[in-house]
Amino acid sequence: MTTTQAPAAPAPAPYGITFPRVLRSEWHKLRTVRSTWITALSAVLLVLGVGVLMGATYTSGGGDSDVDTVVLVLYGSQLSGVCLAVLGILVTAGEYSSGLVRATFAAVPGRLPVLGAKAAVLGAAVFVLCLLTNAAAFLTAQLFLDDTDQAASLTDDGVLGALAGNAAGVTLLALVALGLGAALRSVPGALGAFIGGVVVLPEVLGMLPYDAVDTALRYFPTQAAGVLGSATPLPGAPSAGAALLALALWAAAALAVPALLLRRRDA
Repeated sequence: MTTTQAPAAPAPAPYGITFPRVLRSEWHKLRTVRSTWITALSAVLLVLGVGVLMGATYTSGGGDSDVDTVVLVLYGSQLSGVCLAVLGILVTAGEYSSGLVRATFAAVPGRLPVLGAKAAVLGAAVFVLCLLTNAAAFLTAQLFLDDTDQAASLTDDGVLGALAGNAAGVTLLALVALGLGAALRSVPGALGAFIGGVVVLPEVLGMLPYDAVDTALRYFPTQAAGVLGSATPLPGAPSAGAALLALALWAAAALAVPALLLRRRDA
């Protein structure tokens, strides 16, 4: 008597699509692209350069004597934030411009993990970069401010929180830019939308003589980010917690739009 043996089950694929692997892929892409290093280096040099300049040229009792110490030192973060916003746009819209996105979505057909991984990798990289740069700029500037009324240390009340808050604000702005890049799929279009809608529009609306507009503007992205980078409460501004929540909601909304569009249209 002969027996028949059931066919063996097919061996599982050795490499499945998992979120950690998508994260690793996006991290590899981010750190091996030349534009990443150019924009990151530009952002670092702007913060350090302006911080040293402000410290070296500051005199007690001058026009900046009433400015928060951390705000004074990190004036350059306003410019570096634009550099890192460009990086956020390139992470998403840059792939559409080069056509690399087709290979990305072919490898990860679910698509949403790609967007989530891009946001997570960019957010982590920008936050660490900004936090380390902010600390270096603050400590370097204090070498010049030691004998002035702007002398401070990392252990002073609110200083560490402001340095971290500034880094968080710039990071969330970069995520807003990433979301715009993923939604518009155009580097020039997303850059124009970020500069026009996030940077310029609040300044234009601020000219309107309406109290309701002034109240709403306090929670716009750039204004909320400014609150997070101050060691002392700003008069008339929301609390740091409210500003962080508002900025996080802006970033979530900017990422939600491309997440919905990925379900509805082709790459």
